[in-house]
Amino acid sequence: MSSVTNPHRLIILLAALVAFGPLSIDMYLPSLPLIAADLNAPESSIQLTISTFLVGLFIGMLFYGPLSDKFGRRKLLLGGITLYMAASIGCIFAASADHLIAWRFVQALGAAAASVLARAIVRDLFPLNEAARVLSLMHLVTMIATLVAPLLGGYLILISEWRALFVVLFAFAAIMLLASLWKIPETHHGDSRNASILAVFKAYVQIIRQPVAVGYILCMALSFAGMFAYITASSFVYIEYFGLSAQQFAWLFSLNIGGIIVLVSLNARYVGTLGTQKLLIAGALLAALSGLVLLLAGMTGLGGLPLIVAGLLGYVSVTGVMGANCMASLLSHYPQQAGAAAGLAVACQFGLGAVASSLTGALHDGSPLPMTLIIGVTGIGSLLALALTRSRQSS
Repeated sequence: MSSVTNPHRLIILLAALVAFGPLSIDMYLPSLPLIAADLNAPESSIQLTISTFLVGLFIGMLFYGPLSDKFGRRKLLLGGITLYMAASIGCIFAASADHLIAWRFVQALGAAAASVLARAIVRDLFPLNEAARVLSLMHLVTMIATLVAPLLGGYLILISEWRALFVVLFAFAAIMLLASLWKIPETHHGDSRNASILAVFKAYVQIIRQPVAVGYILCMALSFAGMFAYITASSFVYIEYFGLSAQQFAWLFSLNIGGIIVLVSLNARYVGTLGTQKLLIAGALLAALSGLVLLLAGMTGLGGLPLIVAGLLGYVSVTGVMGANCMASLLSHYPQQAGAAAGLAVACQFGLGAVASSLTGALHDGSPLPMTLIIGVTGIGSLLALALTRSRQSS
């Protein structure tokens, strides 16, 4: 454990570092149609800025953890934030959709450092039980950031153009860089002879070969992927197909994030008495049912906007419950490989999120169907993946 005298003073800063991802994705969602028009690009190309960002997070999350075990946390954290700032400048001055896509990928590589290393620093500074409490606080901050980001973005584009969003992200990163330079010491002193990188990748292979692990990872990753199909397409569905304003979209988006916060809070309250498995079954059933409702709405047009809003509320709200309980169940099966299991699971979440986002963009036809189709498939797939874990456990 690090020799930091009062690590509790770092909790707010570490929580803010975790907010890089949701702020970078959600704040500019209301402006996606404006970006497409300004850059004279197809909407599907602008949707790729989301899936490309997810690919960057996926790649970065696979590597930052092992690298920080070998070389330490502080330098990689500062380097990642600096990279994020440079890429934000590139996004501000992007002259085409291709340029914006490329800079978003680089921006995600920097954001991955803040997201992964903030959690690693918590593990360095706090004992197990205290670390769990701190990580829960960080998750709540992430949800609040996700709630506030589209509202901020929606109102910011009322007074300025979409490039101002990246100016705000640059300013946020600059503040985090200065705060990290001032407040965060090196909490893990790496050993250049440590073969941790090779060991981590060997652990990845071992975990992937276990059906129970694959089941839990797919259950949480498919749930997450459906949410990113929603993130990719919802602004076009709500604003262009149903004719809502950017501000109305932001409020509907926030309704779903509020649902996540409510269900995560209920999960934390009742998981001790009901157990992860009962809550996982309930969550997977809700995800599958919501997916079927969205499939019906998208394929037939029945219910219109209200049915789609209701289906999305059910699906998106339960993603936090699915992620928390799948992760807890996965780690309970691999106590000696917890770091590798967690890293692989989170990376797969963003990897499948990128796939779902790309498919949603590629199938974009101006209607809600591509979004509802992907969410329907991922909701049913999440339930089937959970069934795989239960059949293996009982065999």
